[in-house]
Amino acid sequence: MERIDEFHYQLPRRFGGWRPGAQRGLSQGSGQEFAAHRRLFDHPDPRRLDLRASVRDARGDWLVRVHRLRVAIPVHLVVDVSASMHFGEGRRKLDVVADLAEALGYSAFRTGDAVGLLAFDQRERQDLFVPARHSRGNGALMARLLRDCRAAPAAMSPGSALAGLRRATENLVGRGGLVFLASDFHWPIDALGELLAQLAPACVVPMVVWDPAETEPPPARALLALSDAETGVRRSLWMRESLRTRWRAAVAARRAELKALFEAHGMPPFHLHGRFDAEALTRYFMETAA
Repeated sequence: MERIDEFHYQLPRRFGGWRPGAQRGLSQGSGQEFAAHRRLFDHPDPRRLDLRASVRDARGDWLVRVHRLRVAIPVHLVVDVSASMHFGEGRRKLDVVADLAEALGYSAFRTGDAVGLLAFDQRERQDLFVPARHSRGNGALMARLLRDCRAAPAAMSPGSALAGLRRATENLVGRGGLVFLASDFHWPIDALGELLAQLAPACVVPMVVWDPAETEPPPARALLALSDAETGVRRSLWMRESLRTRWRAAVAARRAELKALFEAHGMPPFHLHGRFDAEALTRYFMETAA
């Protein structure tokens, strides 16, 4: 049996709910995280009586320890399956996201969370929808759907990807949980901030999926035949050293633009650069939850 990578996620905020899980909850009950001392009269559970705190209490009340629950949360993977996500020098970017989906399904199941898949291109891809549920096989199902996915034949117009994303995430607006947003973001992102604000009750993790062939220009003094994956426009280009410099500068500028947008909404981006690294994603959550 092939080994599935596992990563661990601990989120910086608390969530409501009563289903037992691993995330920090808002509700008080028989959890392990100490919340406060309360009067025995208000919380009549003598099993949680704290004698030391009761002796020190100035009013002489009997005090009990009240804890917060650990709860399960819904986890959604929202994937851009537009034509540019089917590009890749060695493997398609979508195949890299499929590795993430398989690891996410396994990790969420081990944590006790329900996980599901939403996808979009210029529209919502209902054929790739997987409802969120706590199931051992959901990760494998999501990965298989993404690996078998083929690009839609219609060319995308500017802004259509955002419209598809907005339609796919309609049911997530105003809800808590964890949302992984996986895309190369090779489309206008001017209005993306408004959608991120609507998803704010959830923890959104932007997954920027780029291929090394996009970020590193080809060697100089070469004639290239280029095709835009989204619009289908073809052109020839003579690769000069000055053009290589501009290429790298454009990649750096786009990286900085995405970083500024996501961090303005409290969402540092995570980069999938040619492969999925489970240990790096675990470190990302450890740093952002600190």
